[in-house]
Amino acid sequence: MVAWKEGQRVRVVAREVTEKDREENRYFAHMGGLTGIVQNVYSEEEIAVKMDLDSLTSVSADVHKTATERMRDQFVGSISEEQKKQLTKEELAFTPHYVLLVRSADLEAV
Repeated sequence: MVAWKEGQRVRVVAREVTEKDREENRYFAHMGGLTGIVQNVYSEEEIAVKMDLDSLTSVSADVHKTATERMRDQFVGSISEEQKKQLTKEELAFTPHYVLLVRSADLEAV
């Protein structure tokens, strides 16, 4: 097994989804081919990868866009007008990270 390091560029290997993947919710077809940067290595079975948003499929990108809009709305709705005035436009229009937990065997170096 490769010893992954934080900051390393990786790609999720495209492969068939197995029955074990379905049982453990560890790998899904939409993950194959995504690229990103290793954020944290917890174990060989749990590696947090911050995905490149431009590598997302159209469906995943739409889901991320919708989730982003909901998070922004929830955030803006939870702070006071005084607090809103202290934030910049960029801070109010934040884009959350898209992070997946991936098994070491499902990653390859880029």
